[in-house]
Amino acid sequence: MALQITDASFDEVVLKSDKPVLVDFWATWCGPCRMLGPVIEEVAKEYEGKVVVGKIDVDSNQEFAAKYGVRNIPTVLVFKNGEVVGRQVGVAPKKTYTDALDSLL
Repeated sequence: MALQITDASFDEVVLKSDKPVLVDFWATWCGPCRMLGPVIEEVAKEYEGKVVVGKIDVDSNQEFAAKYGVRNIPTVLVFKNGEVVGRQVGVAPKKTYTDALDSLL
């Protein structure tokens, strides 16, 4: 299952991770975000142990959304060694996310 990430845990979970990290910036009221949710959960299951997959609610956690210029949701960022190495704005097919992760493994 995807981790629930907050502004308080972002540094530890995402930036200090020794594995690639996929972060879904979303909100409960966002229809496309709800469409993407099951895809993110599938990716979390498939890559368990190899990749950290998490979700951050932008309504209650605005610090890192602002820091990384997230203006539209859903936005999925992929991190490696604390740096953004991939960005997908809007809903995309699952393969878009798995290809991004596979390139880092």
